[in-house]
Order: sequence, then structure tokens, then C-alpha cells
Amino acid sequence: MEVHKLKLEVKNICKGFEEDQGTRIVLDNISFNVKEGEIVTLLGPSGCGKTTMLTTIAGFKKQDSGVILLNGEPVTKAGPDKAFMFQNYALYPWKTVEKNILFPMKQAKMSVEEQRKRLDYLLEISRLKEYKNLYPHQMSGGMKQRTALVRALAVRPEILLMDEPLGALDIEMRQSLQNELLDIFRKENLTVIIVTHDVSEAIYLSDRVILMSTNHGEIILNEKIELDSPRNPEDEKFKEYVGLLSNKFIEAGSRKKKETEVNFENK
Repeated sequence: MEVHKLKLEVKNICKGFEEDQGTRIVLDNISFNVKEGEIVTLLGPSGCGKTTMLTTIAGFKKQDSGVILLNGEPVTKAGPDKAFMFQNYALYPWKTVEKNILFPMKQAKMSVEEQRKRLDYLLEISRLKEYKNLYPHQMSGGMKQRTALVRALAVRPEILLMDEPLGALDIEMRQSLQNELLDIFRKENLTVIIVTHDVSEAIYLSDRVILMSTNHGEIILNEKIELDSPRNPEDEKFKEYVGLLSNKFIEAGSRKKKETEVNFENK
């Protein structure tokens, strides 16, 4: 995939949550960049802050200090330029596939002609055209996942943020949908950040993997995945990446949290 200019800059992000015992530090001075058209995975064990990082990038949460820039502009709130795909898909149960996908276009006040053109295209690339009149309770997990994905892309966001996008699916379904995800990413030339705790999935989907630790989100590895597409988990080079990241993943989960109090700026 061709990679262009810098799309996202995460600079010195700190984030904590107030609890009875004091401030629990989740992210401490976290920095990384994402280029346009790049697929980056935030990988890490439970409690490392990867979902907090994703929701802060989305504008759902406000960092205590540091700055996040999208196309050079500070992220201060959620908006359609940052599409967020939730783990549970968050489809409207009373709307069909077609109407779920149309909803954000109507909210954005796109013209009827533009809505129809975009809808037809999204139904085509997601292979949902013949299922467009189904309701969520009538759909398989894979169909729900594809519907949620193309709904997120409906208004052409600048970046797509995905929280454990395949986590609710069984292994066989996940493997099938990985290729479908990549196909849609490439057709839309998307910049994507994925959160997962699955090492193999991170390698299969990503141009680059950022491994976060339980030490306040400390980044212990920022690894470019230099494998040809389509990727084969049985290839020796793929297995080498699995070995490298699996060992680092164990290390990430055993990093001791720093026993320090932090006074965040701009809190």
C-alpha cells in the first residue's frame, strides 16, 4: 500500500482517572505517528491503555496533557472525520442494513443523489447488496461487522479507529473477515488504527504494530511488518514476527508500573 504524508501525530499524551485512592495513571507521555494510508495496530495486554488511547484519539476522552494532531490540526472533540467502530458494532436494531448505512449520510446532510451513489458503492464493496433489507437480528456476526464497517466509512472519514473489530467472532469467521477488511481498506485508501490483543491478527492486518505495556501504556516496540500481501500465517517470516511479538507481549504484561505521582499540565 502506498503511504503518503503524516496523518496523525500523538505527542506526549498523559491520561489518568480519579479514583478513591487518588489518580490512576493510564497513559504517561505516549507518542507515535501514523502516516496517510497506513494501517497501524495498537497491541497490548489487558490494562495497558490501548482502548483509552484510541478513544482519546477519537475525541471521546480528553487527555490531561499532550496534543493529538489530525492533518496538523488539534483533536478537541469527536466528529465525523474520525470514524469509530465499536467492538459490539452498535448497529441500530430497528434499522435495516441499508438504513444503518444511510443514517450518518443523512446526519451529514448529503444530497439524496450522493447518498444513493455512496450507498450502492458501499453495499458493493462489502458484498451486502442482497442483504440490504435485513435487520441486525437476522444477520450473522460477519454481516454485522461488515455493516458496521461501511457505516463508519459512509461520510469518508479522515481516519478509521477500530476497537477489537473481530473480537466477538469465532476463529474461523475472524480469519475469513481479515481479508475482507484489508480489501475494503485498500479500496478506500484508508488510514486505520486497530486495537487488539491478538498477536497474529496484528501481524496479518498491519503495516506497523505498536506494542504497549502495562507500565502506563509505555511503548516497548514500534515494529514495521515487512511482509508481502496476501499474508500467509504459515510462512516462516510470518512465524518469526509471531515469535518476536509474542515474547515482547509477555514482557509488556509484566512491566511494573512506576510508583510516581504525576501532576498533569492543563488538568
